[in-house]
Amino acid sequence: MTRLEQLRGKLPAHAGIHSQDGYVCTAVLALLILIDGEYHFVFQKRSPYIRQNGEICFPGGVCHPADVTPEHAAIRETGEEMGIPAEKIKVIGALDAQISTVGAIVYAFVGVADITSLDEITPNKDEVESVFTVPVSYFEKNEPERYQTLLKVHPAIVDEKTGEEIVLFPARELGLPDKYTKPWGSLKHDIYVYRLDPRVIWGITARFIVDIVNKLKS
Repeated sequence: MTRLEQLRGKLPAHAGIHSQDGYVCTAVLALLILIDGEYHFVFQKRSPYIRQNGEICFPGGVCHPADVTPEHAAIRETGEEMGIPAEKIKVIGALDAQISTVGAIVYAFVGVADITSLDEITPNKDEVESVFTVPVSYFEKNEPERYQTLLKVHPAIVDEKTGEEIVLFPARELGLPDKYTKPWGSLKHDIYVYRLDPRVIWGITARFIVDIVNKLKS
């Protein structure tokens, strides 16, 4: 076997995400229920006792080694957080995965729960403060606010305790142009926001909503 044939045999049929092992694998379920003939998104407000407390999101969490697929993780997390049995959830498809700015790959699925009201949901109070729904039509009729932030590579940071500079990338030692000794990059990162007084839905959750709405409108 030639080196080229050897390489060909190791190339995947479909491209994946480079250095995927360096990210935390997470999965969420954009959950829908039918109320009075209209589909609603089901949201949860995270408990004040856990990470990202107080934020509004879809059910989901970190993929475990025992999860066969990210879809399995999304369904499992929905059961653990919302008390909805897996047999009452039908996944109708997947959305494009997103890489968050905090170092996680977020896989997302759209699913319909075979329930008709929030009374059939028993949220885990250790993780979920409250649960509410919003009609899908609301998001079809109301555009989100859109903000653009700037992502940059920081070759050095300052130690908060000592005030000393910690070099993360030795650009000067490598003889690279001076611009690489300072933060560089010009990647614009869109942040979408829906204001539902007094609630705010933003970030990756809002991006998945935008994706779903765009698919419904196209």
